[in-house]
Amino acid sequence: METFARFVLALQVQDAAAAPAAGTGDIAHIIAQSTAINQVVLAILVIFSIASWAIILLKLLAYRAVERQTRTFLDVFHKSKKFSEVQAVCPTLPETPLVGVFQAGFAEINAQFRQAGAGQESSPGGGSRPLLKSLDAVDRALIRAATVEVGKLERRLTFLATTASVTPFIGLFGTVVGIMIAFQRIGTTGSTNLAVVGPGISEALLATAAGLFAAIPAVLFYNHFTHRVKELSAAMDDFALEFLNIAERNFT
Repeated sequence: METFARFVLALQVQDAAAAPAAGTGDIAHIIAQSTAINQVVLAILVIFSIASWAIILLKLLAYRAVERQTRTFLDVFHKSKKFSEVQAVCPTLPETPLVGVFQAGFAEINAQFRQAGAGQESSPGGGSRPLLKSLDAVDRALIRAATVEVGKLERRLTFLATTASVTPFIGLFGTVVGIMIAFQRIGTTGSTNLAVVGPGISEALLATAAGLFAAIPAVLFYNHFTHRVKELSAAMDDFALEFLNIAERNFT
């Protein structure tokens, strides 16, 4: 521990003479006058913050498109008389997870019809009435597709959770190092003058502030996006049940 303390003190020796000037209150000046370790900590926190904000903006735009296309898809699904009509509009609505769920169920129904030699027509209301071999297989296909779609919706959210949990500790590390340096300065100069100790403390607290600045938005938007994913997951479950009801009424 003593060796580490000496190493930390050596990194900030070059700034010791200018330390009193760092109390100007200018954050940029404080960063410029801080030690190499504190600057590395701040750089890491800035990277986390920029990456998390990029994910936040992308997810906000993505979920907005998902909700808009989900409403459009449900409107088409409820108005269509044939599954083939719904399938025709699926390529125009790539963002909604309901498309993936529908296509999985549609593919499973067609596969069973082909195996049974009943033709490829899979639409309710047709002249002939093909029968499903296994409604449970369709249910499993829908569940599997819904799981895949939830995974897509949750993509990159783990980084927000990591940012929310890790960055406060990174900032705390910078604070602890800064406090150690402040005490080393007291021991080196033999003075407790605020002009000597103040710059080191301000550098230390800046690391904590940067950690909180990165963590707080990540926590808020992670919880918000998690709630959105739960809502969309519930919508997929409802759609899967509706799909199964239609399949059971028309193909069993």
